[in-house]
Amino acid sequence: MTHVITPTWELSRRTLPLDRPLVMGILNITPDSFSDGNRFFSIERAVERALEMEGEGADIIDIGGESTRPGSPALGEAEELDRVIPVVEALSGRLKVPISVDTYKGAVARAACAAGAEIVNDVSGLAFDPAMAQAVAKADAGLVVMHTRGTPDKMQRDTSYDDLIGEVKAYLGRSIETAVAAGLPRKRIVVDPGIGFAKDRAGNLELIRRLREFLDLGCPILIGPSRKGFIGTVTGKKVDDRVMGTAAVVAVSIMNGASIVRVHDVGAMRDVADMTRAILPLSEPLRND
Repeated sequence: MTHVITPTWELSRRTLPLDRPLVMGILNITPDSFSDGNRFFSIERAVERALEMEGEGADIIDIGGESTRPGSPALGEAEELDRVIPVVEALSGRLKVPISVDTYKGAVARAACAAGAEIVNDVSGLAFDPAMAQAVAKADAGLVVMHTRGTPDKMQRDTSYDDLIGEVKAYLGRSIETAVAAGLPRKRIVVDPGIGFAKDRAGNLELIRRLREFLDLGCPILIGPSRKGFIGTVTGKKVDDRVMGTAAVVAVSIMNGASIVRVHDVGAMRDVADMTRAILPLSEPLRND
């Protein structure tokens, strides 16, 4: 079966064309994220970094108030709201690009969308909070559903699969069905296979190698490999020295069908994305022939 992937991503306030790879810049307003924890924890530094990433070529700014690195403990709803909402409010109207909120809590999604966010990036694929699908649908927001297995504090305990691609696709298919049943149009949904979430090195590499198979789901693909541990196991580099490894994954992922890349190093990955597009133009609809 051949699926034509929508050439746009519908958000609450605009439509993003997908005729070139989109770069989603990561803004972690946490004290403990694996790569940039505590660097942008204040509102002032967070706003400064968001505007900087926009200047570097980010198409979306993804704001996260809770670390989801392997082994990280859960954060209370009230504390996440206290971290995220003031930053969204401070950036709403200042950024020309859309704001995404990285959360799996429906209450945080509702408040962030009311404050100006246009995308909800749910690492649980709507599995952790039954209120999330309705919250996104009511806000008419764009939605990213990601695959994982268990909460971040437990997800790396079981990284074995009988059929990795099949199981991840089935999970994401259920996430799409949940969102559509809640009233969210399919044209607002993007899928993320969850690099580094309940996967080992071999699993992450297989996902990247076979990424095009996820086009079967009929939604654009987002990939988030930035500076992650599997790059370190391959290259032997520490977190801050994984830019080139990330660049290789970004290029291959785009060539294998990714429409959106979620990264820390926006300026460098903007160049990678643009060069990959020049080699493999994305002006025609993506197909999984």
